[in-house]
Amino acid sequence: MTPATTTVGRPRTHRTGPLLLAVLLVAANLRLGVTSLGALLDQVHDATGMSAATASSLTSLPVLCFAVVGATGMALARRVGVHRGIAVAMALLAAGLGVRVLGASPLLVLGTLLACAGIALANVLLPAVVKEHFPDRVGAVTGAYSAVLSGGAALGAAATAPIADAAGSWRAGLGTWAVVAVAALVAWAPYCRDPDHTGRGQRGPSLWRSPTAWAVTVIFATQGIAAYVVMSWLPTVYVDAGFSHRESGLLLAVSILVGVPVFFVVPTIATRLRSQGHLLAGLSLLMGAGFLGLWLAPVGGAWLWAVILGVGGGIFPVVLTLFSLRAADSAATAALSAMGQSVGYLLAAGGPLGVGLLRDATGSWSLPLALLVGLMLVQIPIGYAAGRPVLVGAPRN
Repeated sequence: MTPATTTVGRPRTHRTGPLLLAVLLVAANLRLGVTSLGALLDQVHDATGMSAATASSLTSLPVLCFAVVGATGMALARRVGVHRGIAVAMALLAAGLGVRVLGASPLLVLGTLLACAGIALANVLLPAVVKEHFPDRVGAVTGAYSAVLSGGAALGAAATAPIADAAGSWRAGLGTWAVVAVAALVAWAPYCRDPDHTGRGQRGPSLWRSPTAWAVTVIFATQGIAAYVVMSWLPTVYVDAGFSHRESGLLLAVSILVGVPVFFVVPTIATRLRSQGHLLAGLSLLMGAGFLGLWLAPVGGAWLWAVILGVGGGIFPVVLTLFSLRAADSAATAALSAMGQSVGYLLAAGGPLGVGLLRDATGSWSLPLALLVGLMLVQIPIGYAAGRPVLVGAPRN
């Protein structure tokens, strides 16, 4: 057992094995609540009689919530500590997942808002826990929880409808995942007992004038645009190219699942490099190649482009790792994570909408895909700036 050290120099005595399990349980919840609703949105729409505007708002709430609520993550850490902050996040998530199946569309929207608020806070605070307790295994632990997060997203998308069909109710399909959130909260509870938690009472560094912090923030935004476009529009691109809905859904599933082992590996590679610029450039080129393939040969190379996009999506856990690698300590990690994710998700939120509007305006995927190729090329120099071995400042007491 290797004790971790707090930002004030006191030793930790938590066993890393159970703590790692708790981290992974929290990570498993960070997309379940989003993809599970997407899997049943048509059924929920028909059953509740919600308007088309309300249904559309449910698809945009997660990213907007990640941006707005994520910005409060550092303030929460200062008040209660990172560990109790994650407990608050899991409690909000469990409550939200329960509330959204209790009644008609107003409760569905309220529950979704609460659940996404919990996810947003955990998104921001989890990298600080990794920095604090696993300083010598940042890459491996970030890779593990990123892969579990991706697996949870796939599980929510794939299993929610069968559960609902078996139970004869969409409420059962969605409500099942509240149990997973409660399990994560129970697993996390032992780490809320020590009153001296990471970030409590500390003021994180001011990052708004840091070029490095902005480079990390911007690359989080650009990769987020690409990722949400893939999740939102990849099946439609394939349908428009002549594939069936079932084949198109399978191609998206392949893209997600291919990324899971990549998510495990690339953060560890990132931590072994002095500069992560070459790694970020390579992954950006892969994403660009995937979009270029979809533009020029969506039918002939369909499976290849899905795989390439899945591998290129490994840039997400690398950027999560940068929150730790570019920060001096765990409080600075929380501050950089809050800035990167709040601003990054806000910028990324318009990506899928803009791509859809361009496709409708031009009647073709050519211009949207060409712009995405260009975005991935622009991402390369940003990655070199974010990958430089520079630390943002330590927090002030």
